Amino acid sequence: MSDIKAVNIHIAPGDTRPIFKQIVDGIRMEIACGNLPVGSKLPSVRGLAMQLTINANTVAKAYNELTSQGLLEARQGLGLFVSQPRQQLNLAEQHKRLDNAVQSLVNDVAYLDFEPQQILERVSSALGKLATNSKNETEKS
Repeated sequence: MSDIKAVNIHIAPGDTRPIFKQIVDGIRMEIACGNLPVGSKLPSVRGLAMQLTINANTVAKAYNELTSQGLLEARQGLGLFVSQPRQQLNLAEQHKRLDNAVQSLVNDVAYLDFEPQQILERVSSALGKLATNSKNETEKS
């Protein structure tokens, strides 16, 4: 049986996203960065709720969302595990979601006092972390 992996996410009280969405986004990022590799066992609903000091129903909702997205899989009697990645969206839907995410980023940073190049450098740096971890995971295989 796998050891339970620590989930390194934080809930921001001032965040406009609901808490369950912050958990979903946090775990998705942990998976994307390679901190939660395929096969990693996640903490129980109660365990993560205690760690984050939130209601267990909120964690259950986040876990259900991640399971429905195909990022987690439940193993009867064993718990939740990071599943093998699989693309569930067609190319048109992927483009639509990318466009929506880019527009959301632009809307969020439009009023900040940064030059476009500074924003691009930050985005590039963040994406570079994903690419580096993804490359490292591929090399391990």
